[in-house]
Amino acid sequence: MKKTLVVVLLVAVVGIGLWFANRDAETEVKPNVADDSTTVTTEQGPVVGYLEPNGSSAWLGIPFAAPPVGNNRWRAPRPPEGRSEQLQALDYSAVCPQIGSGLAGAKSEDYGKPVGDEDCLYLNIWRPAGAKPGTLPVMFWIHGGGNSIGHGGSPTYQGANLAQAHNVVVVTMNYRLGPMGWFTHPALRSEVGSPSDHSGNYGTLDIVQALSWTQNNIANFGGDPTNVTIFGESAGGANVLTMMASPLAAGLYHKAIVQSGGLFVSTMAEAEHYSDAEIPGHDFSSAEIVNLLLVRSGQATDRQDAKRQQEEMTQADIVALLRSQSAGEILTLYQGSMGGMLDAPAVFGDGYVLSEDIQSAELFSDTNNYNVTPVMLGTNRDEVKLFMMLSGNETKTIFGIPYGLKDEDAYNRDARYGSNAWKASGVDSIATALTAAQSEPVFAYRFDWDEEKSVFGFDLATVIGAGHGMEIGFIFGNFQGFGLDIYGEEGKPARDELSKSMMSYWAEFAYSGNPATGRDGQEVQWGPWTNAGGADRLMVLDTTRDAGIRMTDELVTLSGIKAEFMQDQSFKTLADRCAGYARLFRNTTDEEYKSLQCKASL
Repeated sequence: MKKTLVVVLLVAVVGIGLWFANRDAETEVKPNVADDSTTVTTEQGPVVGYLEPNGSSAWLGIPFAAPPVGNNRWRAPRPPEGRSEQLQALDYSAVCPQIGSGLAGAKSEDYGKPVGDEDCLYLNIWRPAGAKPGTLPVMFWIHGGGNSIGHGGSPTYQGANLAQAHNVVVVTMNYRLGPMGWFTHPALRSEVGSPSDHSGNYGTLDIVQALSWTQNNIANFGGDPTNVTIFGESAGGANVLTMMASPLAAGLYHKAIVQSGGLFVSTMAEAEHYSDAEIPGHDFSSAEIVNLLLVRSGQATDRQDAKRQQEEMTQADIVALLRSQSAGEILTLYQGSMGGMLDAPAVFGDGYVLSEDIQSAELFSDTNNYNVTPVMLGTNRDEVKLFMMLSGNETKTIFGIPYGLKDEDAYNRDARYGSNAWKASGVDSIATALTAAQSEPVFAYRFDWDEEKSVFGFDLATVIGAGHGMEIGFIFGNFQGFGLDIYGEEGKPARDELSKSMMSYWAEFAYSGNPATGRDGQEVQWGPWTNAGGADRLMVLDTTRDAGIRMTDELVTLSGIKAEFMQDQSFKTLADRCAGYARLFRNTTDEEYKSLQCKASL
């Protein structure tokens, strides 16, 4: 079944917000100094961290699993080994293998090259000053990046401000990415292993393992293992939904926040079949990756020769070929998209970690299908503007650098349709299904902040606005890591006030499962989503310059978007209209598409 573009974006190219979320990787940073007051016992042995300038304690680079190297590559994570010596948890670990990008904080000389280390399964913890063992809510962050780039050590994800301001324990983590995190081939299933080993969902299982480690150890860091909130943005939000959908994560968390997420699960056919099979696989399925390896190594002359050879190879020979490659060698076989993100299947309906062929609305309409918890869901008003800007299709550029828009009206129109479609799929449909199915409350938001300044004459308020990933800094209270100064002094007070409110709401949700009037009790009352007509159901998050924080009854559906689109007379050319339709409604029929007088098939 064809999927809407917006749902595909949620996994395939999400995480662009990291573009703004990373300090210059080449900036020298003073080393952290161990402080004996931060010594904590874990199941694997003692760890010592350091004190943040605001008085909170931090531990960076704690292993939550054994290194997934050698024969442990493409297997479920194993528990970390014990140690008798003290671990100095003072620095972030290596990032998991990925293509270097400014989106994920790589050095400029590494852009477009494989970076990282397979020994990357580590997490980071921040605790407020004065925390007592086992008492505080835990906020467990899952980073975005299209499941192919990113890491838990981004400066914007630094948890000291959130932990200290609202008395919570903050955890961030790394998980395997791209083909190291999601890869399945029949030959790998021929190896001895468990159903988890054979699932292909290794990145998903890494998150489960990190949550399990948190359950077993977080009390000694001040966290309450019976009150864990998972939250994540973009692909991280998609992974939060995956945790809700996986029976393996049941009981490991108790509340969920999905920021700009959505659920898309590849079929095993997409992940494994040849692209020209009767049930076709992805262009970069595992079968096609083996073909590419055979051609690159000189063992085959072309794809057809490689396909013939692969079909004649033993399972053991295919395994040997795959395992002989470094992570970097495998990564370079894939076609990249924006900022190092890969065009590849990710998250599989394997029937064990996740059920087969699941979709968001259908899944969350029945409590037998998912782990029931209080849920918060949201998107940003202008989600797709950042993608549109970076694509270059609608911007004027000099030497590849955007400086203006070709058609501002068309840009805003297309952004509105795309962002509303994202919201309809990632928030409204899921919130509607959850509210009908469960007794636990569901909350929804839209982030509307758009007060960026102009940079070199480029009006970022129009071009990016409330774009993808822009809310992250507001939740963590971190803006120092942005790659550009997009605020200026004039907008700083309003920005900081909105950030204060959002941090308060998120923390209160972690405490009680209801953002209500925030942790400080001073915020606008945030009511739950309702399916009742005409009732307020959505919180709008914005500064007072633009009507401020407020509840609204807004409800967006794909059918409503389509009806508006079909009546829209603002498209200047048939080609633009057809292209817009194809982007938004790829799950509909060619007949409807052609009714617009579009000639090509979807």
